[in-house]
Amino acid sequence: MTDNLRDIVLGVLAAGAVAALGWFARTWLWRRELRRTQRFFGLPSHSECVMVVDRDPAAGEWAVGRNDAFALLELSALIKECGARADVVPHDATQQGFGERTEFCVGGPTSNRRMAAHLQSLLPGAVVDAERGPDQAAFTIGGERHLVERGVREHVLLARLTAGQDADIRPVFLFCGQRSITHQAAARYLARNHRRLMRKYGTRGDFCLLLRVVNSQAYGPDVVELVADVTRAATSAPPPASA
Repeated sequence: MTDNLRDIVLGVLAAGAVAALGWFARTWLWRRELRRTQRFFGLPSHSECVMVVDRDPAAGEWAVGRNDAFALLELSALIKECGARADVVPHDATQQGFGERTEFCVGGPTSNRRMAAHLQSLLPGAVVDAERGPDQAAFTIGGERHLVERGVREHVLLARLTAGQDADIRPVFLFCGQRSITHQAAARYLARNHRRLMRKYGTRGDFCLLLRVVNSQAYGPDVVELVADVTRAATSAPPPASA
């Protein structure tokens, strides 16, 4: 074997070794990131989750509203990325306990019974005005009131909550907005920012974020601002009225 041929063979072998190491490194990093994402959503491979949504009042039979359907599509991509499966069920047909399966609950408390129950038990400090009038759907959190201006400024709560520290307890994700378009906006915000949220809160940390959807009549669900992290105020029971 001549020196030139030996150099070519050694070069090919070195290039192959470097390529193999690079492939293994990328695969290892991808799998590590996937495992972190699965822990964050409580969705190991081949697991099941449930997506709870309210009924479209304009439809005679059970149907999902347009914007809520878009929100479910945003969440479906995340679920598929984790290698899990999802069942879509109406809010008044869900009777499972909390923490058995990961749950994505979409809708306001006035139209979604499941959401109303979650707010009462998990976010007692977040109050949604259900009375008809100019303040309907207003959020009151930590003594601050957040009104809705249709098509101009609307708010939505995005929360990841668990009932305890047990690693086997699956989280519930809440998308509670003042209008249905805010549910799609919150789902898209989660899809775009879940890695940043994982870095900030960890893969098992609870949080409740107040988001603002800006000028939805022109921009739809795309322009979303983070108003505040309201986890402490929303998860704490409000003081008695006499206080």
